[in-house]
Amino acid sequence: MSEQTLKTAPDGVQMAMISSRMETIARKMQNTLFRTARSGILNTAHDFSCVVLTADCKLLAAAESLPNHTLIGPDLMCQAVLKHHPVLKRGDCFLHNSPYEGNSHAADHCMIVPVIDDEGILRFFVLAKAHQADCGNSRPSSYLADVKDLYEEGALIFSATKIQEDYETNHDIVRMCQARIRVPDQWWGDFLASLGSVRIGERELLNLGREIGWHMLEGYADRWFDYSEQKMIEAIRRLSSGRVVLVSAHDPFPGIPDGIPVKVDVEVDTAEARIIVDLRDNPDCQPCGLNLTEATAKSAAMIGIFNGILDHHVTANAGSFRRIDIRVRENCCVGIPRHPASCSVATTNLADHVTNPVQRAIAELSLGFGQAATGPIQPPGMGVISGRDPYNDDEPFINQVHIGISGGAGTPVTDGFLTMIHAGNAGMCHIDSVEVDELHHPIIVHDRHILDDTEGAGTFRGAPSVYSEYGPWGGNSLTVLYTADGTITPAAGARGGGAGGVSRAAMRRADGSVVDLPPCYGVTLQPGEHMISHSAGGGGYGSPRERDPARVLHDLAEGWISVQRARDVYGVAVKGSREDDNLELDIVQTRILRAGRSELAVAV
Repeated sequence: MSEQTLKTAPDGVQMAMISSRMETIARKMQNTLFRTARSGILNTAHDFSCVVLTADCKLLAAAESLPNHTLIGPDLMCQAVLKHHPVLKRGDCFLHNSPYEGNSHAADHCMIVPVIDDEGILRFFVLAKAHQADCGNSRPSSYLADVKDLYEEGALIFSATKIQEDYETNHDIVRMCQARIRVPDQWWGDFLASLGSVRIGERELLNLGREIGWHMLEGYADRWFDYSEQKMIEAIRRLSSGRVVLVSAHDPFPGIPDGIPVKVDVEVDTAEARIIVDLRDNPDCQPCGLNLTEATAKSAAMIGIFNGILDHHVTANAGSFRRIDIRVRENCCVGIPRHPASCSVATTNLADHVTNPVQRAIAELSLGFGQAATGPIQPPGMGVISGRDPYNDDEPFINQVHIGISGGAGTPVTDGFLTMIHAGNAGMCHIDSVEVDELHHPIIVHDRHILDDTEGAGTFRGAPSVYSEYGPWGGNSLTVLYTADGTITPAAGARGGGAGGVSRAAMRRADGSVVDLPPCYGVTLQPGEHMISHSAGGGGYGSPRERDPARVLHDLAEGWISVQRARDVYGVAVKGSREDDNLELDIVQTRILRAGRSELAVAV
């Protein structure tokens, strides 16, 4: 810290006030994007993030952003901007989506604006990352798992491309995008929403600097990082020291007949207050779109750590990150990709096979911490739909839907979050409103409900699976592309908890018959045909026999578990029936079952 910064370092009250202002700026950026975006994946599902970084590219404020977008990546992308554009001016804005230079995957378009003060000095960066409904891929999906490389993937790649100079947009680049992207008007609306978001952030930071002084803000950043690091030290020292190596695996995929194993080596050193996650002993980049980027590999491990320490007082920023060491290598499927490896699905499937073992490892090391595994992702209930809209002059449409997805993991203190979606977004994305989806697109959702007996059983259970069924409406066909994981390998439990239900993809034909579909597939539904999706359930935490019987009774009343499962798995007996609305706990039989005297229970 410079002497001048020390003289203007804020006191405790000022720290709290500036922290609130920084978070408010990030939220203003988010609100701008959410309320002005055109595509449903942004204005309904909320698949975007907005952050503030320091001039030396350190994450400072993220508000309610998605962790797989923001923990690592914004720093690397701002570094790329400085590398390619060492002289920055007010009015500059950069479009970046390169998976080889810090981004998550090509479908996440990032707007990056350097915040330059009135003296021409770089003070901050603001960044908005927005998932695109279409990014120019070779097929109408932003997730192509079954491609062998970037060229087959087909996405437009932008590396710190100057999209604005002196606040004037480079329309050469805009026309290039509009010529390649299937829904150019929708993309343009989302482009303007993202651009408005970062310009709002720039304006607010300039106003804040003028109001309280740039040296005060520099002092704030240093102290905020130090404070956050101290909170992380305290959180780590509540854990138990040790090392755990866990192996997870992605299901087999086209071109990957044996699936992709992922080994996660987790070491907690409470004396040094440090957590190390080593991902280097894993396969090289694979000939498919599942490879992670440096940003998503490191972020995935860090998400597992933050999920594991279970301390909301620890702010996720560059200060708390000082106590975390994520070790990756080049040309590794869960490391640093080497061009032209495809990273089309880098935010979700394989990333969750990094996050889940990390949080499970912490659970195995430290009683009362960690989590079970969150359910694997990308069933047809969150597929990418496309076609032509007969109610809108037969115009093309494309969007990712979040119709049926659950997956929350059991924790030491709570049941799994029903609308978690997956580990990487931490429940920050939204489940779609059926009515809104049907208004936006020519589809009809025929059914959405919870599947009973699919939760990962435990003292605190995982979220159950969700059934969804939808299809085209209006006489036209509907194309659905999806990349489902978890059809074979379910979400694992922790500390004696059970596994969650597996996912499934199927199609109901016009005659009513149902045929199973491959886990990674694209299908064009004709009128009268429906897509069927089972999302994966989350793993349970702790022994099911230690679950509070009142919680079991609640799940029975909701129809989430059967009477047989309550008896066999949880050791809970009931009287009455759900149909008659008179369920009640059979205390005597429950005590017998939980004492392990099941034969006596049957005789009684």
